[in-house]
Amino acid sequence: MIEKALLTIIILRIFSGSVDITAAMLMYKFNDLEKAFYINTLLALVGPVVLIITTGVALFGLAEKISLTRMICLFAGIILILFSLKAK
Repeated sequence: MIEKALLTIIILRIFSGSVDITAAMLMYKFNDLEKAFYINTLLALVGPVVLIITTGVALFGLAEKISLTRMICLFAGIILILFSLKAK
């Protein structure tokens, strides 16, 4: 039997991949650089949200196996990744 946390992560990743593929098809359909840029901007919101949610679900599922210090380091790493995306 598959763990609930793992199943949640799998479903979220399938959703995220489906959103990316749908966005690519819309960009192709519209054949317009400005619309493609707008769609790509929306994708920039989906990626980090899925990353945070899947990491949170995984850490919640592993809560009794991972130390608090390690969890804090993992979340700090995610925050640094997101910060670096916004840095100029």
